[in-house]
Amino acid sequence: MQLATHAASDTVAEVSQAQELPPQMAMLQMITGYWVAQSIYAAAKLGIADLLTTGARSCEELADATKVNSQALFRLLRALASVGIFAETKPGWFTLTPLAEFLRSDIPGSLRDVSIMMGDPEHYSSWGNIMHSLMTGKSAFEDLYLMNAFQYFSQNPVPAAIFDRAMTSFSSVENDAVVAAYDFSAMRHIVDVAGGHGSLITTILQANPNLEGTLFDLSDVIARAKTQIAQHPVSDRCQLVSGSFFESVPTEADAYLFKHIIHDWDDERSIAILKTCHQAMTENSKLLVIEAVIPPGNSPSVGKLLDINMLVMCPGGKERTEVEYQQLLAAAGFKLTRVIPTNSVVSIVEGIPIK
Repeated sequence: MQLATHAASDTVAEVSQAQELPPQMAMLQMITGYWVAQSIYAAAKLGIADLLTTGARSCEELADATKVNSQALFRLLRALASVGIFAETKPGWFTLTPLAEFLRSDIPGSLRDVSIMMGDPEHYSSWGNIMHSLMTGKSAFEDLYLMNAFQYFSQNPVPAAIFDRAMTSFSSVENDAVVAAYDFSAMRHIVDVAGGHGSLITTILQANPNLEGTLFDLSDVIARAKTQIAQHPVSDRCQLVSGSFFESVPTEADAYLFKHIIHDWDDERSIAILKTCHQAMTENSKLLVIEAVIPPGNSPSVGKLLDINMLVMCPGGKERTEVEYQQLLAAAGFKLTRVIPTNSVVSIVEGIPIK
């Protein structure tokens, strides 16, 4: 489960900008940051950007189309325009800006569903319950919903669909970066473990025409992925298999990919997952854990903020440093061979099984 990577990236940028202000004003800007986030959420939920694709429109038109109060909508769009999201071209008329383009639902890399996911109750209320996580070290989400996020999404198809689309949006930049950073050309078969709708494996297969792949995930996830994979040009080289990575994964592949998966779990369960993978591997197989690796020191880092999101949202979820990954892999029977940075938030933690 990849949660809030790009949102955290934006927050890091905001922190850097805020540090140029006097300290009190910088702190105030950070404290009120959620006002902007929830305003973006409201505009995304209403689909305002989609209504502006043909040019500027009046607040009255937009309010009629979205069935909201026109004065309230004007105030919302005026506030968003003040931070570069939408622009008021004449009194009461608004148009898209480069930032607002990414709230459209019909463009590559759209962040509309990401914004909706972050602002909907599942995420927003859980962050409001952050003190539970700090007092107990446990998931604030689980405290509110009495089940973990994976169980919740399997039982609630509407937020699950938003989550799936948001994850696909998150992944587009990272997937291209992984393909650019890692050489899969000598491999014959890879397995994307808990690969969701298959955006990573299809990107890799498209870049490597001689490669075959297996998308492996829980049965309800695979059921949702079938239509998308069937429509993809690499569908004839991508097998879909359902199951639980706590029990078994497909055997004898050249590489096993875990993208934004290990960070969902505490050390004990992460080791159990990796041991299951170890049992399926040959001595020449590669383990590729694709995550935000936390750097040392106090420099701004998306991974450090994403780590708090994992604390709030997942049962034991956490981001890790390179040393922590080395220890985690060793406990599961692997040797960490290298950490490969990519031109994105994530790095590729490569390991080989010790047989």
